[in-house]
Amino acid sequence: METIIIRKAAIADLAALQRIGRQTFSETFSAHNSEADMRQYLDTGFADAKLLAELEHPESAFYFAEAGGVVVGYLKLNWGAAQTEAQEPGALEIERIYVLREFHGKKA
Repeated sequence: METIIIRKAAIADLAALQRIGRQTFSETFSAHNSEADMRQYLDTGFADAKLLAELEHPESAFYFAEAGGVVVGYLKLNWGAAQTEAQEPGALEIERIYVLREFHGKKA
Protein backbone atom coordinates (compact mmCIF):
# COMPACT_ATOMS: atom_id res chain seq x y z
CA MET A 1 0.00 0.00 0.00
CA GLU A 2 1.42 3.36 -1.07
CA THR A 3 1.28 6.26 1.38
CA ILE A 4 -0.76 9.21 0.14
CA ILE A 5 0.24 12.65 1.42
CA ILE A 6 -2.26 15.54 1.33
CA ARG A 7 -0.82 19.04 1.16
CA LYS A 8 -2.07 22.52 0.38
CA ALA A 9 -1.06 23.78 -3.06
CA ALA A 10 0.79 27.08 -3.31
CA ILE A 11 1.29 29.58 -6.11
CA ALA A 12 4.62 27.88 -6.87
CA ASP A 13 2.58 24.74 -7.72
CA LEU A 14 0.84 26.36 -10.70
CA ALA A 15 2.51 24.10 -13.30
CA ALA A 16 1.76 20.96 -11.26
CA LEU A 17 -1.87 22.06 -10.87
CA GLN A 18 -2.16 22.57 -14.62
CA ARG A 19 -0.69 19.12 -15.31
CA ILE A 20 -2.90 17.21 -12.88
CA GLY A 21 -5.96 19.26 -13.81
CA ARG A 22 -5.56 18.69 -17.53
CA GLN A 23 -4.74 15.00 -17.18
CA THR A 24 -7.55 14.10 -14.79
CA PHE A 25 -10.12 16.17 -16.68
CA SER A 26 -9.08 14.48 -19.93
CA GLU A 27 -9.26 11.02 -18.37
CA THR A 28 -12.71 11.77 -16.98
CA PHE A 29 -14.41 13.57 -19.86
CA SER A 30 -12.62 12.97 -23.18
CA ALA A 31 -14.77 9.95 -24.09
CA HIS A 32 -17.91 12.10 -23.83
CA ASN A 33 -16.76 15.25 -25.64
CA SER A 34 -15.37 16.18 -29.04
CA GLU A 35 -11.65 16.79 -29.41
CA ALA A 36 -12.35 20.46 -30.21
CA ASP A 37 -14.51 20.92 -27.10
CA MET A 38 -11.88 19.25 -24.92
CA ARG A 39 -9.09 21.38 -26.35
CA GLN A 40 -11.12 24.57 -25.84
CA TYR A 41 -11.94 23.72 -22.22
CA LEU A 42 -8.41 22.59 -21.35
CA ASP A 43 -6.96 25.78 -22.85
CA THR A 44 -9.33 28.12 -20.99
CA GLY A 45 -10.08 26.15 -17.82
CA PHE A 46 -6.42 25.55 -17.02
CA ALA A 47 -4.90 28.78 -18.37
CA ASP A 48 -2.14 30.36 -16.26
CA ALA A 49 -4.14 33.50 -15.43
CA LYS A 50 -7.29 31.59 -14.45
CA LEU A 51 -5.53 29.13 -12.16
CA LEU A 52 -3.33 31.82 -10.65
CA ALA A 53 -6.43 33.88 -9.78
CA GLU A 54 -8.01 30.79 -8.21
CA LEU A 55 -4.85 30.01 -6.22
CA GLU A 56 -4.70 33.60 -4.97
CA HIS A 57 -8.39 33.85 -4.04
CA PRO A 58 -8.68 34.32 -0.26
CA GLU A 59 -11.79 32.13 -0.07
CA SER A 60 -10.50 29.16 -2.10
CA ALA A 61 -7.85 26.52 -1.54
CA PHE A 62 -6.37 23.69 -3.57
CA TYR A 63 -4.97 20.51 -2.03
CA PHE A 64 -2.81 17.89 -3.72
CA ALA A 65 -2.76 14.16 -3.09
CA GLU A 66 0.79 12.90 -3.60
CA ALA A 67 2.16 9.37 -3.83
CA GLY A 68 5.92 8.92 -3.92
CA GLY A 69 6.37 12.66 -4.41
CA VAL A 70 4.12 12.69 -7.50
CA VAL A 71 0.81 14.58 -7.62
CA VAL A 72 -1.91 11.97 -8.25
CA GLY A 73 -5.03 14.02 -7.51
CA TYR A 74 -6.35 17.35 -6.36
CA LEU A 75 -9.23 19.03 -4.57
CA LYS A 76 -10.54 22.59 -4.77
CA LEU A 77 -12.47 24.02 -1.82
CA ASN A 78 -14.47 27.26 -1.80
CA TRP A 79 -16.16 29.14 1.01
CA GLY A 80 -17.86 32.51 1.32
CA ALA A 81 -18.21 34.47 -1.91
CA ALA A 82 -15.99 32.01 -3.84
CA GLN A 83 -18.71 29.34 -3.82
CA THR A 84 -20.25 28.63 -7.22
CA GLU A 85 -23.74 28.31 -5.70
CA ALA A 86 -25.28 30.20 -2.79
CA GLN A 87 -25.08 28.14 0.39
CA GLU A 88 -25.83 28.45 4.06
CA PRO A 89 -23.53 30.73 6.06
CA GLY A 90 -20.37 28.86 7.01
CA ALA A 91 -20.81 26.26 4.25
CA LEU A 92 -17.82 24.73 2.46
CA GLU A 93 -18.03 23.76 -1.21
CA ILE A 94 -16.01 21.05 -2.93
CA GLU A 95 -15.82 22.46 -6.45
CA ARG A 96 -13.42 19.89 -7.89
CA ILE A 97 -12.05 16.54 -6.80
CA TYR A 98 -10.09 14.48 -9.31
CA VAL A 99 -7.70 11.54 -9.02
CA LEU A 100 -5.62 9.91 -11.74
CA ARG A 101 -7.44 6.89 -13.14
CA GLU A 102 -4.66 4.51 -12.08
CA PHE A 103 -5.31 5.49 -8.44
CA HIS A 104 -9.07 4.94 -8.48
CA GLY A 105 -10.06 2.36 -5.88
CA LYS A 106 -6.68 2.28 -4.14
CA LYS A 107 -6.48 2.50 -0.38
CA ALA A 108 -4.50 5.30 1.19
